[in-house]
Amino acid sequence: MKHYVSRRSFMKAAGVSAAAMAMAASFGTQRADACLPFLKKSPVTILYTNDAHTYIDKESPELSYASIAALKQSYVSAGQDVLLVDAGDHVQGTAYGSMDEGASIIQLMNAAGYDLATLGNHEFDYGMARAQEIMKEADFPYISCNFIDLRTNRKVLPAVKRFYLGGLSIAFVGVTTPETFTKSTPAYFMDETQSKYIYNISGGADGQELYDAVQKAIDQAKILSDYVIGLGHLGVDPSSSPWTSREVIAHTVGFDAFIDGHSHTEIPYEEVKDAAGNTVVLTQTGNYLDNVGRMTLGTDGTITTELISSYEGRDGNVDAIQAAWINSVDDMLGEKIAYSDINFYISDPNSGKRLIRSEETNMGDFVADGIYSYFNEIEELNCDIAIMNGGGIRADEYAGYWSFKTCKEVSPFGNVACLMEVTGQQIQDALEFGARYAGSGQENGGFLQVAGASYEIHTSLPNTVQTDDKGVWTGSATGTPRVQNVKIYNKQTGTYEPLDPNRTYAMAGMNYTLRNLGDGFAMFDGAKLIKDYVSEDYLVMASYAMMFGGVDAEGLGHLNTNNSPLADYPGYLIHYENPRGAGRIVLR
Repeated sequence: MKHYVSRRSFMKAAGVSAAAMAMAASFGTQRADACLPFLKKSPVTILYTNDAHTYIDKESPELSYASIAALKQSYVSAGQDVLLVDAGDHVQGTAYGSMDEGASIIQLMNAAGYDLATLGNHEFDYGMARAQEIMKEADFPYISCNFIDLRTNRKVLPAVKRFYLGGLSIAFVGVTTPETFTKSTPAYFMDETQSKYIYNISGGADGQELYDAVQKAIDQAKILSDYVIGLGHLGVDPSSSPWTSREVIAHTVGFDAFIDGHSHTEIPYEEVKDAAGNTVVLTQTGNYLDNVGRMTLGTDGTITTELISSYEGRDGNVDAIQAAWINSVDDMLGEKIAYSDINFYISDPNSGKRLIRSEETNMGDFVADGIYSYFNEIEELNCDIAIMNGGGIRADEYAGYWSFKTCKEVSPFGNVACLMEVTGQQIQDALEFGARYAGSGQENGGFLQVAGASYEIHTSLPNTVQTDDKGVWTGSATGTPRVQNVKIYNKQTGTYEPLDPNRTYAMAGMNYTLRNLGDGFAMFDGAKLIKDYVSEDYLVMASYAMMFGGVDAEGLGHLNTNNSPLADYPGYLIHYENPRGAGRIVLR
């Protein structure tokens, strides 16, 4: 009996007076401390988060929106000035975000008392229309100096937000990573025909376009300000160059501090020199609400920062909203579907370093095998090869019961599987594009995990793939390909055969990669669609888990190599017990 799960079957400031402001305005571009000497000054605390990614199911004293709300309220109750801000990527990541496209997360942030946020790349994961709805649902404003509507050449959002607290004028400048184009879905930034871009995240191939946009916003923010704080989703990962926060600071003048996100890096306090040699404080909390940052702005110009990893207090109202939503999602997704005998990894089990975006892992194999099996076994359509971008595989899962929620944790984006007819050359181009950083230490969310195929990456060869200034593929490698010895599994002979660049193959994957230019995969433009919108990513994965044999007394199949339906395919490369996978991808 075939187990089929489809989407259809599954879904059952405190401010100064007007007179004071008028007086301040008459002083032109002087700093506020020179313009408002009559205001009593006191330190201001800024609490900040980044890359929470909807990880809300934490127990006290671990941090949650309920505890962060209580922490903020503790300052308010003590009569101290405080702001709560977020540096992006808060509406997507787990089932708690994707099940209602971030609506409940925004409700929690509203209740927690957030004052300001900037856009991360994952705020666009539910589409441009939904991103704009999210910003309207928020009780707090969003800012970004480089999110542009190309139809009007105007910024979509304000670049600057100013607060007057503690007798201080504090201006925030919002910045969004230009990597949003490829790390979200480029098609979301295009018109309905996908023929031209109508939105832009300013960046520039050399970073100058971004630096200019940020400097213009800083110049605006400096007017009547004691402090200018960057609130950006840029990160410090070398793969994000030339758009990292350190590079932006180094190429601009005027920031006093920069609250960062995107790279999931814990930076309690770091001093970075700007273009004029001035010291700028850079900080980032890491990810998943593991920390909340606390920045203190002194009345004398001093800035201190620290990361707080726990807080005992919890706001009752936020806690109730949070618990109700967690219980609702858990009820919807909590049904047991399988039992795993082994651990599945996206990371190195010894060091914890994430591997899924640079090499093969057993979880990468499992997810790709799920897509491959879905079309071959459930849809009963020939599928020669399946691909899955490493950035779409989000969690380790350990031995024990699996539920729909487990699969949603691994594949949370809600992308939909499709089957395309492509040429061997398009497969070669896709693998080459995905492997362009492999072996360098840089991650690439577009690194391709595969099923029904194997390939080598010769890491000593330089990357010569052609891309545009947004990182979108524009042409094949101009030099010797890094990806070589590509082979496709032949189900009739049970052997892996060399890729023929001139013949056509049936390739399965997610619409994100194959149809929407996700991660910049533009080489499939014009490919023939065989079948689209068959099932959501996590449901494809769940369907595969439910196909395993070794069924126990609970009626659950056991996840291991021998019980996979693909174990019946002669010569098929499969070895889930090895955290590094079955040897489908070899780095040389």
